[in-house]
Amino acid sequence: MGSGKSTVGRKLAKEINSYFLDTDELIETFENKNISQIFQTEGEEAFRAMERRCFNWIKRCVKDTVISVGGGFAVYIPEIREAGRVVYLKVDFDEIAKRMTKEEIIKRPLFRDLKKAKELFEKRDEVYSKLADITIYNDDLQKTVETLKDYYASIKHQHI
Repeated sequence: MGSGKSTVGRKLAKEINSYFLDTDELIETFENKNISQIFQTEGEEAFRAMERRCFNWIKRCVKDTVISVGGGFAVYIPEIREAGRVVYLKVDFDEIAKRMTKEEIIKRPLFRDLKKAKELFEKRDEVYSKLADITIYNDDLQKTVETLKDYYASIKHQHI
C-alpha cells in the first residue's frame, strides 16, 4: 500500500507503449463499490475472493500489460508469477506513511491503524522479497521508471 504502484505503472505503460491495469480498480468497477465499501459490507475474505477471480481473468485474458496489484495480492495469491513478471516497488514504511493523505487512508482500510499497518508491512515485505523477479527502491519516480524500462527491454524477447 502506498508504494507508488499505480503512479509508476501508468507512467511505465505510457513510456513502453503498453496498457495499464489496476486490480483494485477492476474489482471496484466489477463490484460497483469502492474497496473501503467492500471491506465494510462484505469483509476482507470476500475481497480476497474477488482478487482471486481478477487474477484468474488476468492469467487467461491479459498479455503485454503493466498491472498494479493490491497490496495484499501477492500474499494471498502466491502463484502470482503465473500471470507474468513480478516487480516489488519497495519503499520504507515511514516514507509510505508520509505519502498518505487523509483521502488515501480512507481508501485503504488496512492502513487506518498505523501500528497494525506497520506489522502488515513487515509481513508483506518478506513475502514480496521472495516472490519478486526484481526489487526496485521507489524513492525517485523517473529513476524507477527508467530502471523498469531497462528491465522490460532486457526481457521483452523472452516469454513473459
